[in-house]
Amino acid sequence: MHVSFALFADAANISQEGKLNILGVFDALQVASVPAVHPRATMIVRLKALPDDTGRHTLAFSWVDPGGDEIWGSSGELEVGAPPPGATELDVPVIAAIDLPIQQAGTHVMRVTLDGDLCAELLLHVRAGAVGLPAMGGMVS
Repeated sequence: MHVSFALFADAANISQEGKLNILGVFDALQVASVPAVHPRATMIVRLKALPDDTGRHTLAFSWVDPGGDEIWGSSGELEVGAPPPGATELDVPVIAAIDLPIQQAGTHVMRVTLDGDLCAELLLHVRAGAVGLPAMGGMVS
């Protein structure tokens, strides 16, 4: 099994037809000050499973600050079934709505491990402070 892609977004769901819908992909945040919490970020990990991947697997996430310290971690079991007849692989979408604690500005990393092996790292660049407005140019008539 391997990661097809992993990303942060504002929202995601699986349609009635089985399609993965993703809204508002991002890799950077602006916060007014730190510490802060970015509420309800959605992390999407799309796994691709082969027939040999049928069975139970451990999927784990680790949120790491710019200094390399783990802020939190979580893991769970994932049961993978066989691909349908005629298919050679199976899509396994994982959608996690999480609150992201931010203690400092800089690049944070969400590490994704599958059965103990690192399989993806999502970078999130965090800036703190007031957002400057772009300079407005004068009108020419």
